[in-house]
Amino acid sequence: MQAIILEKAGGVENLIMKDIDKPVAKENEVLLEVKAIGVNPVDYKVRANEEALTWICGEERPVCIGWDIAGIVVAVGDKVTIFEVGDAVFGMVNFPGRGNAYAEYVASPEDHLAKIPSNVSFVEAAATTLAALTALQVLENRVKKDDKILIHAGSGGVGHFAIQIAKALGAYVITTSSAKNKDFVMSLGADEHIDYRSQAFEEVATNIDFVLDPMGGEVLLKSLKVVKEGGSIICLLAKHVTEEVLEQAGKRHINVSPLLVQSNGKDMNTLKKLLESGALKPHVSKTFPFENMGEAHLQLESGRTIGKVVITL
Repeated sequence: MQAIILEKAGGVENLIMKDIDKPVAKENEVLLEVKAIGVNPVDYKVRANEEALTWICGEERPVCIGWDIAGIVVAVGDKVTIFEVGDAVFGMVNFPGRGNAYAEYVASPEDHLAKIPSNVSFVEAAATTLAALTALQVLENRVKKDDKILIHAGSGGVGHFAIQIAKALGAYVITTSSAKNKDFVMSLGADEHIDYRSQAFEEVATNIDFVLDPMGGEVLLKSLKVVKEGGSIICLLAKHVTEEVLEQAGKRHINVSPLLVQSNGKDMNTLKKLLESGALKPHVSKTFPFENMGEAHLQLESGRTIGKVVITL
């Protein structure tokens, strides 16, 4: 089968198409014929940085990265009970770890997957994986009805899912984006929009119960100013949750913590239900064929992607 591998971290030229052996499903795994692959910022970050590549995938080289897949089950392990051959499924597989998603066939633990709803395409399903799982795992059991929340970068992969999930939970949502993306984020259900280029969000948003921050740095420090005493902030960049941040947060009893998304079939089934009901809809701004994976990485690196980028096979 064809797969895209990395022998070392570096530029997109290091994404090498190669013929490798098709994987075999272990007793608790299913083998998928991949139809679509979701691509995320973490993909280009681990591709470009040897330290990040080793942290997520381990030291073995070459390595096949990628975690977001949608496809058809073509074989099942002896102990698989949820799926059967022919099922259309999607999920974020083996994260953190060697995802092996940049390939024509992928073996995945069955408890990382869910069935694709009949009203959802393979492309839409592949898009609703790592970014959507991140949004769900950040918000679920933290945000409740009528909470006033701030979601930074609302037009991005995680952000555009987070707005929709937060509204499904009954929250009042304020989000930041550029002015040109205002209509997009408002169409997702946001109650208020802040143009981060012309407005200082810390001067506009007040009395916030919860902040989702995918950016860190100054955004995280300024977010402390808008959260009410006893509120919470989840930052997706662990290294930005510094002693300085925690000290400032502690003075006002604000809980600041990082979160790293985890593969989880139960959460994938929650996303499945949201997709089925229409409460959640991915926005796919660009698709690329498998052989153009490097272009997909460069698109994400541009920092100008609205919603998601997906590879088709």
